[in-house]
This record gives sequence, C-alpha cells and structure tokens, in this order.
Amino acid sequence: MTTPRIALVTGAGTGIGKAAALALAESGFEVVLTGRRTEPLEALASVIAAKGQTAHPIAADVADAASVRALFDEIASRFKRLDMLFNNAGGWSPGMPIEDIPLEDWQRVVTVNLTGVFLCTQAAIRLMKTQTPKGGRIINNGSISAHAPRPLTAPYTATKHAVTGLTKQVALEGRAHNIACGQIDIGNADTDMAVKMKTGILQPNGQIMVEPTFDPVHAGRAVAYMAGLPLDANVLTMTIMATNAPFVGRG
Repeated sequence: MTTPRIALVTGAGTGIGKAAALALAESGFEVVLTGRRTEPLEALASVIAAKGQTAHPIAADVADAASVRALFDEIASRFKRLDMLFNNAGGWSPGMPIEDIPLEDWQRVVTVNLTGVFLCTQAAIRLMKTQTPKGGRIINNGSISAHAPRPLTAPYTATKHAVTGLTKQVALEGRAHNIACGQIDIGNADTDMAVKMKTGILQPNGQIMVEPTFDPVHAGRAVAYMAGLPLDANVLTMTIMATNAPFVGRG
C-alpha cells in the first residue's frame, strides 16, 4: 500500500491558502487545513472531499506556541509524518508612516508573519528529521514586498524580508536532513488583500493607481508544482505576479 503524502497548509481557509490546498489535494496530497476559524476549514474540506480527495481541518493559531505544538502533536499522532509544510498564514496592518505605527500593530504583524513561520518551521523540522523516511519540504509564502516595499507598509515589508532570510537559513540547515526549503513570492493575486488594488492603491510617486490582479488558482498550482518535486530538487525562490503589475521598475 502506498503511504499517503501529507501536506500542511496554514491560513488555509481563504485566499492563497485555499487555492494551494485545492491544488495540493488535486496533485495527490492529503492536506491538513489549519487556520484560526473552523468554519472555512470545514467548508473547504467538504469541497475537497466532494472531488474524491482527502483533507483534514484542524483549527490552530500559528501565532500561539502552545497551539502550534498541539497542531503538530496531532499530525504526528494521526499521520506519523509530514511531507510538506506551506507557511502561508499572514497578516497586514493599517497603512501609515513608520513613525506613527503603534507598537501593538508592529508586534501583531511580526508575531503572525515571522514568529508564526518560525514556530511551524521548527515543529515541522523536528518531525521531518525523525520520521521514516526522513525529510520533507517547507515552502514559505513571501511576497513581492520581500523585494520591494509599498508605501506605508513597514511591518509587512520588514517581516517579508525576514522570511526570505529564514527561508535561506532553513534551506542551508535542512540539507543534512533531506529537508528542502523554498519561497514563493506572490504579487497581486485576486484575494481579499487585493481589494484596494482594484479601486486604486497608493504608489511611491504619491499617485493612486488601479493595479492588475490575477486568479489565485495559478499561485496555488505554483505551490503544488514546488511541492511535487523530488527532494533532490528545489525551487529556492519563485515569483508569480500579475503580468502588468508595477513591480519591475516599481518606484
């Protein structure tokens, strides 16, 4: 009997996480769906099940160390392994000049976007190092903002730059344990976070401009492609974006 490949997607209930979970299930993974709210996870699991595929909703908060421990304890107990982690959960803060950002806004974004990635990565590595066969893959959701900031987004930009450093560190340390790590930087996917792009969003020159978006299904398929590679091959970084988005030459 073939052992199922187990994938974990954080922030799976909506947006990029939902698209990735659907694509991973379609490509043959059993997908563990996690997020803070149970309802969208269960709804997505039902959609996946209706297609003859398998998903397991488990509510957890990646910003809470105890919740992350409980999540990975359940994965280890139920499935005995984890083949792929997609660190997708993330958050934003209201746009404002850096000197006006409340400390609590900064800390909230850092806790979700960076500490949450660290906690899940740490737990995944512990499991991947000890399971049989050893190894697995971790994919981090970066952003176009991991390369070039938008105006008034210091917490988000700082955390996404930091995720890039963490991706490289895990790729380095994972070599000895057959653990691959890569990052997908997604720009202007048509999710809830992109609503303002359709009506007009602030540009570095002070203008307000409508920006093109693209269907997040393509981002999900890109994650599934990265996840489907054998562990002796790795996409270290991938950028997927709306073709006409103002990223190349931004500013």
